[in-house]
Amino acid sequence: MGARELFTFRNPYFSAGVGIAAGLFLLTALGGFIILPYAQKDLQFASLWDAICSAAGLPQRSASVPTAKVGPRLSEAILTPTILARPSQESIGRGATLAQRCAICHGPTGISRADSPNLAGQYAAVIYKELVDFRSGARTNAVMSPFAVNLTDQEIADLAAYYAYLPRLPAYHPTPQLPKPRIVIYGAPMRGIAPCGSCHGSLDNKTGSPWLEGQSEAYMKAQLQAFAASQRTNDISQQMRNVARAMTPQEIDEAAAYYASQPPEVVKATD
Repeated sequence: MGARELFTFRNPYFSAGVGIAAGLFLLTALGGFIILPYAQKDLQFASLWDAICSAAGLPQRSASVPTAKVGPRLSEAILTPTILARPSQESIGRGATLAQRCAICHGPTGISRADSPNLAGQYAAVIYKELVDFRSGARTNAVMSPFAVNLTDQEIADLAAYYAYLPRLPAYHPTPQLPKPRIVIYGAPMRGIAPCGSCHGSLDNKTGSPWLEGQSEAYMKAQLQAFAASQRTNDISQQMRNVARAMTPQEIDEAAAYYASQPPEVVKATD
């Protein structure tokens, strides 16, 4: 049999080979461009052509089709070291009025009797950022989200100024003062964990990082667990998520218990 006769459809082996190759190509195209796109539950397509274009890397977004939600919402708060550094007395007064709605959880003087965070003397930038994140949905909570959603920028600034103005007072339910655990003093360099004080320290504080002394042990433990599980995602550059994921459950317990046992500095956070 000559070369010309070998590569003709009169040759049954050539015909079978071409048929098998064509069938495999069609099955691959069907699976990759139609079946797999529709198998993604988070995506919806207006037509078969939209699914094919999406699989080919050319998504055709239809106005009638909701786009998939990609990842958690990020914090929209913009922080600087001088944000709300010198609030006016008028701003503090307005914040005091607004804070009456917060007293049921955070206490009339900013010191919580429950497991809500103590806000008296907290850095203004911290309160500002968290309220902005609750308002935008970057951070969610069944109580805080409905409260923050209608706050204006000025009201958020006023609340932050008021609570930062209050003196830090001892917590209602302090635990016996505990020695510093290794995770707090040294971190865990081999696992990429910096000492807690490098961000949350009294002398060296990173803008947006709260002071932790005297906070609720249950609250701090819950937040570390939420960061570790990516249930809370409003940390800048995933810093807290990366730290919490690398911490052991024992280290989370020790850090929360230690900070809850420390008396806060009885000072005003702002001038």
